[in-house]
This record gives sequence, C-alpha cells and structure tokens, in this order.
Amino acid sequence: MNIAIIGNGRMGKAITHLAESKGHSVVYINNGEQIDTLALRKADVAIEFTQPDAAYSNIQTILLLGIPVVCGTTGWLDQRNKIDTIAIDNGVGFLYASNFSLGVNLFFLMNEKLAKIMAPYQAYSPRVHEVHHTGKKDKPSGTAITTAEAIIDSYPGINGWSMESEKDKIDITSERTDPFCGTHSVFYSSPLDTISLQHEAHSRDGFALGALIAAEWIIGKAGSYGMRDVLGL
Repeated sequence: MNIAIIGNGRMGKAITHLAESKGHSVVYINNGEQIDTLALRKADVAIEFTQPDAAYSNIQTILLLGIPVVCGTTGWLDQRNKIDTIAIDNGVGFLYASNFSLGVNLFFLMNEKLAKIMAPYQAYSPRVHEVHHTGKKDKPSGTAITTAEAIIDSYPGINGWSMESEKDKIDITSERTDPFCGTHSVFYSSPLDTISLQHEAHSRDGFALGALIAAEWIIGKAGSYGMRDVLGL
C-alpha cells in the first residue's frame, strides 16, 4: 500500500516503522500543518492519529478527495455522524476504532458478555478504570468509554457514564502515568467480593498492527466501518 500518515506522534511513528518493515510505502507524513492535498493524492489510504480538535477537519478533507481513512483519534465523536454521511455520500471508506488492538477488541467482546451475565446480580456495582501515558490528551480514553457503553446497554438502571460518581451512571476513573501504553479494567464489586476483567497493552505495536490491517481492509470499500467488521467479531 501507499500510506499517508496524518499525525506523526507516538502512534504515527509506530505505524510508519511497522508499515515500512512490512514493505508498504509511506508516501506522505503530516505533523499538524495544513494538509498537502497534492502529496496526499499519492496515497491509497490515510491513517489518522492526531488530536480531537483536528480530527474532523482532517478526515473530511481526505474523504472528499476520495481517499479512504482509518482513524484512531478519540474525543471528537460528537461529529461522527457527519463523517459517516460524507463517507457514504462520496462512496469512500471510513473506519473508526477507539482501539485497534486485537486483544482490546476481544476484551470488548468479553466485556459485553460479562455485562449480560452480571446485570441480574444487583449486589455487584460495575465501574471502569483506565491508565495511559501523560501525553494522552483526552480523558477518559475512547476505549474506556466504549467499555462503559457496552455495560450501560445491559443495565436498564444505568443511563450514562460519569467521572464524578453521579447517581445512576457508571463511574469511569482515569490515571495518567508514564510509561503506560494503555490499561483498561472493569470491576464488579459487592460488599463481599470483586470480579474484574482487564486488558494491558505492553507496547504500541499491537495498535499499529491493527491499524495497518484495517488500512488493508478498507481499500475499495464504501461507507462507515469499525474493527468488528475487519475482524469478523
């Protein structure tokens, strides 16, 4: 593939290194400056890992050029519906994931199943905790929000998530500590015991590999997708 890397931070560098080691060509790297649309046209696909305030504009620009986008930037999803519409209307592929790791996507699946099992047992109260490096801007992480939303779907009495211990909402707590790549935990606690489910990333390589697999998959497709489509989960 000819790949454009939009966002040359930790994830962008990891994806570039892995892509080149697998024989792909990185034909354009953007590090926050205005996108060079002429350079971008050389790419078969763009992989976007930037900041919440830049993601929407970046993705829109790329999709309107007819280039598929794989996006891992979190914290901008209030505008997700607009991007999905652009992808569909222009017959180009867009793939968003809060986390591209195979292990995390299996964690999501196990989390959904565990929530369905635990929901009838009201003595157990669920909560989500995440730990990331200090360079991560958004809090809580997109992965933590995805995790919480799956639990909310199984609990009629929980109507959202909060970082402020609000009534009828599931608590999400966050830590920013170096050099964590990402640890996500779900706890079901009763007065007598606690049941937990956890995923811990040892490096960024799993995220980079998942993003590359997603980029290979999205080429030639139209519409909006997620990692479950890629992995067949």
